Amino acid sequence: MQNSVNLKSILSICFILILQIGVPKIIHAQLPTPSLVGYWHNWNDTSAPYIPLTAIDNRYNVIEISFAVPVSPQDMTMTFIPDNITVPAFISQVQALQAAGKKVLLSIGGANAFIDLTTTVNRDAFIASMTNLLVTYGFDGIDIDIEHGNAITITGGTIASPTNISQQHLIAAIQQIMQNYRTAFSKKMLLTMAPETAYVTGGMSAYGGIWGGYLPIINALRDSIDMLHMQLYNSGSMYGIDGGIYTQGNADFIVAMTEAVVQGFQTGGGFFQGLHAHKIAVGLPACGNAAGGGFVNDATVKSAIDYIRGNGPKPGLYTLTNTYPDLAGMMTWSINWDAVNTCETSYNYAINFELIFGTPTALSELNSSENTVKLFPNPSNGNFYIQSKISSAELTITDVAGKIIYADQHFAEMQQVVLPEQGIFLIQLRTESEVLNGKIIITK
Repeated sequence: MQNSVNLKSILSICFILILQIGVPKIIHAQLPTPSLVGYWHNWNDTSAPYIPLTAIDNRYNVIEISFAVPVSPQDMTMTFIPDNITVPAFISQVQALQAAGKKVLLSIGGANAFIDLTTTVNRDAFIASMTNLLVTYGFDGIDIDIEHGNAITITGGTIASPTNISQQHLIAAIQQIMQNYRTAFSKKMLLTMAPETAYVTGGMSAYGGIWGGYLPIINALRDSIDMLHMQLYNSGSMYGIDGGIYTQGNADFIVAMTEAVVQGFQTGGGFFQGLHAHKIAVGLPACGNAAGGGFVNDATVKSAIDYIRGNGPKPGLYTLTNTYPDLAGMMTWSINWDAVNTCETSYNYAINFELIFGTPTALSELNSSENTVKLFPNPSNGNFYIQSKISSAELTITDVAGKIIYADQHFAEMQQVVLPEQGIFLIQLRTESEVLNGKIIITK
């Protein structure tokens, strides 16, 4: 198959290191913050029926379309055909979600697909076919949910230098697909991953075969990964970085596994350097029937994530080495399972996400502005985000008496702010053409 997108090498990469001491950190992100990630079934199941994309609960702001799969175990030409709907109608639904500010990605693999890129023929077929699917449907990126095949196994080497040719080819293929996407759309391709625990934190107990199999892939693509949401379900017992052993289905497992992928850990293939917390989401089943194991009730999920984010007490035995207020969000398998009311209340997972992370609130609703500005969560515990497409503005935060609490002349796109005191605070964003006003309520 001929690649439908002309390949073009990247001519330059700019690295910008910003040293910030004693001021809130600025984060530029393409994914919504916080993110509620949900996998969407491209099939009908009597237990978790098909849902039109446009009927998905509005709280889901990252939708992973499940799945792109190979033609056969020997042919890595990837295919995706919408079920229950025509291609033009499906594309229109994708565009409707995107117009609403949501991101729609095509997930690769799933529980039944085997990915093997050992040969250059399969590697090139994978690249060409995935590029074609992205261009045809206009997806915002890809999700790596490969659960079987040589591409995700350790055959030797280290995290930094794997010897598995299929694994090397997968890394190179994703990099090439990203370049093709930039050529086609003039923007970065979103990249998320949903590895099972054995392929990540399992590397602490052993390094070989499936154990730690995703670590070289994550390491090689760490600068390009937008979100990692490890599947904290259908899992065996796993080591935490404290040396303890934790089992799925409770707060300790959520907390221990989440901190491990942030702090990093030692393996037989070398030290795995963790990812920043703003790239990590907690991945859990929407209800008990959605997975073979690992379901956690709402209250326990909330207590675990509140503790991770520094908003609540320790819910179990595991003690964090730090807190992570900028945790990216939550992921679930799946939107379809969350929608049914046969094992939990309909959209129970989405409701719990909202309870934990709050609801994004428009700052500019009282202004006649073309700009969309979001302030969330609101009310807040003092740690909140301001998000906008505004490229340049002055940010000022005052108390109700007019005293300036915080000021920044270089606000752009997204900013995390931490205010130490409770109360009502007034927020102003001033651009060359307008002034946007809003307020935040801080409760401790």
